[in-house]
Amino acid sequence: MSKTISDNIPISVSLKYTLEEEDIKQKNTTSKQRLLYISFLAVLVAMVISGVAKLLVHLIYLITNLSFYGHFSFAEVSPVGNTLSFFVILIPVLGGVVVGLMAFFGSKAIRGHGIPEAMEQILTNQSKIKPTITYLKPISSAISIGTGGPFGAEGPIIATGGALGSTLGQLLKISDNERKILLAAGATAGMAAIFYSPIAAIFLAIELLLFEFSPRSIIPVTMACITGAAGHHFLFGHHPVFETPGVTIASSSNIALFTYSVMGIGIGLLSVGITKLVYVIEDGFEKLPVHWMWWPALGGVAVGVVGYFEPRTLGVGYNNITDILSGSLAIQLVGSLCLLKFISWAVALGSGTSGGTLAPLLTIGGATGMMLGFVTLQLFPSSGVNLPLAALVGMAAMFTGASRAFITSIIFALETTGQPNALLPLLASCSASYFVSFFIMENTIMTEKIARRGVKTPDSYEPDILEGIKVEQVMDDSGLILHNSNTIQEIINWLETKPEYKRNYYIVSNTDGEYEGILLSSQLYHRTHSPETKLESLIKQKPVAIESHHSLRTAAEIISTENTDVLPVLSADTKQIVGILSYHNILASYKLSLEEQNKYRPHISLKRKGLKLLVRGQKITRYLKSDEE
Repeated sequence: MSKTISDNIPISVSLKYTLEEEDIKQKNTTSKQRLLYISFLAVLVAMVISGVAKLLVHLIYLITNLSFYGHFSFAEVSPVGNTLSFFVILIPVLGGVVVGLMAFFGSKAIRGHGIPEAMEQILTNQSKIKPTITYLKPISSAISIGTGGPFGAEGPIIATGGALGSTLGQLLKISDNERKILLAAGATAGMAAIFYSPIAAIFLAIELLLFEFSPRSIIPVTMACITGAAGHHFLFGHHPVFETPGVTIASSSNIALFTYSVMGIGIGLLSVGITKLVYVIEDGFEKLPVHWMWWPALGGVAVGVVGYFEPRTLGVGYNNITDILSGSLAIQLVGSLCLLKFISWAVALGSGTSGGTLAPLLTIGGATGMMLGFVTLQLFPSSGVNLPLAALVGMAAMFTGASRAFITSIIFALETTGQPNALLPLLASCSASYFVSFFIMENTIMTEKIARRGVKTPDSYEPDILEGIKVEQVMDDSGLILHNSNTIQEIINWLETKPEYKRNYYIVSNTDGEYEGILLSSQLYHRTHSPETKLESLIKQKPVAIESHHSLRTAAEIISTENTDVLPVLSADTKQIVGILSYHNILASYKLSLEEQNKYRPHISLKRKGLKLLVRGQKITRYLKSDEE
């Protein structure tokens, strides 16, 4: 009537021909064909977003020319040289009115600086972004920046690229994870197209968008970033964005490295304060008895007033970053630019207008680093501090502390300046800034907004516990194999005489010993079934199995996909049944592994062998107990 799976001699029920006839294949967790397909789509998105980046920049120039000079021209221009006097205050206000109307009648999602909104869609909405964002975001941002908004073009193009990738993913038949990859690919390709920083863009995807590191995501994102960088080379040129031809940074001494580390601590503290102040201002706007549609116009008042006193705070301000890094600005001007740029940007961002955060943070950080370097040289002339390097260090450390995109900040500073000798000072300062930010601030400037909405952002990338445990380590190798020709009554009567074989589930085979499926105990004892019902009629699910050398991660995916509680385990070489795996085995093993990871103990211990046995899972633990009894 039945066969048992013993501890030493497993029943050899071959599933090879049954599986072939049923066209059942083991789950392949990584489809290389799908990976090539998604990579191809990512490249297409990157090609399009490179063109959009060029159009966005020209649109910003056009609106700047129209707003501040009354010229219909696409020529590169800055608001700094305007002659509008007091009337310059009205320009950002009018821009804020237009952006507010676009947000109200178009989509509220265009408000903000792009990355938090993309993160929220990835974490809560299966990476689905409204298709209208693909054109509303760049247009609204061009209006905001072109009318004096103190933002960079990188935030809007990142948001636009993400929306484009997400939209394509919604049009095609792809999975949610593949849509997330396309979203990240589009966003980071936009960053690479603007800044000519493909490596930093890849790490931005890892640290802020993908929340994973695997071939299925890195390959498409890398291809997209390379394409975006090629687009920059073709459309904008091949020089670093913040190139400083007259500045050469030499290797730093140990004393200088220590100084840059101390500067990183100070800038890390400042980045925490800036982040908190930005959201204090945003909370202040929330309390105003005015509809949010008018907030960007109110923020535009502050932008205009500050811009009247310091025109350099108006617009993109990439030239400000280059001037700071080259050391061509007087230290008094650097100090006023740092303070006034922060006021203008913080108020505008808090008002909910459309713009970015990276360029303002780089400006504020670079100016702060320059001033700290200047003070250090005045107090300690032999410290070896280089002012342009101090500005670069401040720029990267500020972005690190505010966003905690640690590797992205370092690589970005290197790629956009072409100064390889800055690597060690950047590593020292950014490490210090990250350290301070991590211990003092719970959320970052990128995650605080969505954290307030109850969205938890992953902040660690750890190995998958289930991926490191094999099925054979935790499977149950004691059980029954029932024939499908037996009736319910026959099986129940037999189990009454041998209660030690009662289980929650049983493997069922046909009279030839071929695997048919899994029978749950609840099905066997269900009152609606006639005692004469044969087991074959109770099996509804198609037969699925897993091999003993596969990981618990693979097993969990199969159990979830096939909506089953247990899986028969097959030998990797003979394809014979060697055990049964249930979700209880998986959960018990996961719990035990977590306990082992969090247990504090010496690495060298006389009890190590016993501990190693316990790691093998529930089965070993049970047999050890039974042997003791």
